[in-house]
Formats: sequence, structure tokens, C-alpha cells
Amino acid sequence: MQFFNFHTHKSANHPDVLDLVNQYPNEFDETIPFYSIGIHPWYIIEEKIEAELEIIDKKLAFDNCLAVGECGLDKRTEVLFGLQESVFERQLLLAEKHQKPVVIHCVAAFQEVIALKKKLGITVPMIIHGFSKNQQVAKQLIDNGFYISFGKYLIKNPDLEYVFKSIPNNRFFLETDTIDEPIETVYALAAKYKNITIEELQEIISSNFATVFNKQKLDF
Repeated sequence: MQFFNFHTHKSANHPDVLDLVNQYPNEFDETIPFYSIGIHPWYIIEEKIEAELEIIDKKLAFDNCLAVGECGLDKRTEVLFGLQESVFERQLLLAEKHQKPVVIHCVAAFQEVIALKKKLGITVPMIIHGFSKNQQVAKQLIDNGFYISFGKYLIKNPDLEYVFKSIPNNRFFLETDTIDEPIETVYALAAKYKNITIEELQEIISSNFATVFNKQKLDF
């Protein structure tokens, strides 16, 4: 594998790309090679929570289920925030149980996510996906042990260059999420911003992959 796509909703089906495909418990596709699985805060349905958590618990036992998520907190959705916190907390506890990292969706709730990490004493890696905020928020996340994944907004917002350049090399991933551009495009821009070669960037991501997912480095 030459490229790791930390978060996407569709597989590129390319031999050089390892896609971590987001899956939902009630829309599970067995054919996807590597995936994360979780209850997104937008799609919490109270009467389905127990059944969906049971599915997540079972799937996390498989080696090709690499992470919990995406899950998290979103203050701009209509789902009651207290309910979001409860569902997120239970997924964090499942991540701890299975010792798998967490892919986090966070909108206007970074303080609450940080507080939950501390409250529960979460030890597994927690990664904020689709980061689009300023350097101050990024620093606070890094200081509290989070990883940060960049993709869609890195391409769309040139101001994120300075935030991305400030992130330590051992604390970031790259992703496509829902954009049509391939992960290679994100890598090319990230390498430009970091002023390194694609090969150097691949080595950085490979090392981070090995650390966070407790796997061997990606082969080049």
C-alpha cells in the first residue's frame, strides 16, 4: 500500500490505497475489506441504540474492523445533545474494551469531547476527522493527546495550510471523506504544505498508521 485514506464513505478499489471505509451498523457491507463502524450523531434513533451498539461490539472483534466511528458530538444537529453524549460515551467504552482507535465527528463541541476523554480515562487513540478549525483548537487537541485528520477542508480552504503545517508529523492523517478527489490529491497538497516529498509523507503516514492501529507499517 502506498496511500492510507483515514476516512472515506466509499472504497477506491485501488491496490495502492488502503481505504478505511465508514460503515453504519444498520447498513453493513460485508464486502468492504477494512472499515470503521459507529453511530453517527446525526443518525441516532433512540429505539435502535441498543441493537446498533450490539452490532458494533460484535464487529469490533474482527481484525479488519480497524476503528470505532465515525461517532461523536454535533451541536448543529437536531438530535438532543445529552443523548449524543450518552451514545458517544458508550462507543468510547467499546473502543476501550476492544482496544481500537476512534474516528470522531465533532462540530462545535471540542471542549465536550476533550472532557469526555478525561472523564472516562480513554487510552486508545482518538482522531478528529475532517478538521477545519484554527490553530488554537488544533493545539488544544494535540496537547490533550488527540490525532487530527485533514482532507476536504484542506483542499477547499487555503487558510488551513498554516494550521496543517503546525501539526507535529506524528499526529496527523489524511482522508477524502465525501469529496470526489482521490487520496493522492490530498497527499500532493499535504506534501507541498509540509515542504517534503510524497515519499517522505508516505513514510510519516505509514508510521502513524502503525502506531495508532497497532499494525505493521504500510508496504511501499
